[in-house]
Amino acid sequence: MKIWQKKYQLNKQIENYTVGNDYLLDQKLLKYDCKASIAHAKMLQKLKILTKNECDKIVKVLNEIIKKNEAGSFVIEKQDEDCHTAIENYLVKNLGKIGKKIHYARSRNDQVLTALRLYYKDEIKNTINFAEDFIQSLDSFKEKYGHIEIPGYTHMKKAMPSSIGLWCDAFIDSMHDNKKLLQEIFQLIDQSPLGTGAGYGLPIEIDRKYTAQLLGFKNIQKNPIYAQNSRGKFESTILHALNQIMFDLNKFSSDILLFSMSEIGYLNLSPEVCTGSSIMPHKKNPDVLEIIRANYYKILSFEFQIKTIIGNLPSGYNRDLQLTKEPIIEGFEITKNSLQVTKIVINNIQVNQKKCKKAMTKELYSTKETYDLVKQGAAFRDAYNQISKNYE
Repeated sequence: MKIWQKKYQLNKQIENYTVGNDYLLDQKLLKYDCKASIAHAKMLQKLKILTKNECDKIVKVLNEIIKKNEAGSFVIEKQDEDCHTAIENYLVKNLGKIGKKIHYARSRNDQVLTALRLYYKDEIKNTINFAEDFIQSLDSFKEKYGHIEIPGYTHMKKAMPSSIGLWCDAFIDSMHDNKKLLQEIFQLIDQSPLGTGAGYGLPIEIDRKYTAQLLGFKNIQKNPIYAQNSRGKFESTILHALNQIMFDLNKFSSDILLFSMSEIGYLNLSPEVCTGSSIMPHKKNPDVLEIIRANYYKILSFEFQIKTIIGNLPSGYNRDLQLTKEPIIEGFEITKNSLQVTKIVINNIQVNQKKCKKAMTKELYSTKETYDLVKQGAAFRDAYNQISKNYE
């Protein structure tokens, strides 16, 4: 039964269209909604709206739902619409009148915001951990091969001497910056929206600081309209940070694809990370790097998808916001998976030292030759012109 159920029957096609796949996505949010409901129940007990016995029973059933969800035995049905309805229906089924009290002093609007915020906080932490794993793998690779010189390129032409270590550090430094960006966003979203109701507060006094404390939020989001307006804004900000990670993985993949070409051959990929061809028996294809590279654009599209959805909405809750849920959930999954598989690729790369050494040709040192002349007293432009004649 829908928690908003009236006497009329909703047209089935309308129901299917408005629900979409929200009920499937909400399986990821279910445990967070239960945790928020536990905090809400404890707050209602503190206000004497629930007795201790009633609160204990509600908390027990909510923890039961979390365990069932972890075991894969709590399924949200389409007719439930979302995890909030599925949870409340289960409470009513098991606790009767007591279960009907849980929705006092809240709306599905602040419910979903709270569940999403808790989910985002966990997923940001998980993404940071995967970014750290990437850094550690690249550090190990650098320790083994970092001393080997390779050409540095500008305009896709040999420019100046570089090294495997210098190349690795470029991505390590950038990933550290990505972590900082995610940590800053974590601080931004670490505000509890629970208790803002449908976006205009509640006509009763509640203890929002208490529920925020129970849920581990650093602050409360005070303005109820802003709580609703921040949905989509916060999601696109998170996706922007995820996109910075994917941008680095895109460039890293492109470099490996280039450096592992047989014509260049600085790097060799183990067959374990390559696929084959249906027609060419000799092929070992680095498909995984191409998929990583393409997924950068997918995350980029998610960011702009959300920004487009929220672009012209008036203040307050609008059902359009439901469509911001899937891009952010998929964005986290793609980014985490991409970091994981990139780590596997790093652990399956070998450096061909002979080919690297052979590539370190004379022109790479032309700038050093110019500077050597400057040290001997020549003006830079005269030294530059003198050395350039050797490469005409």
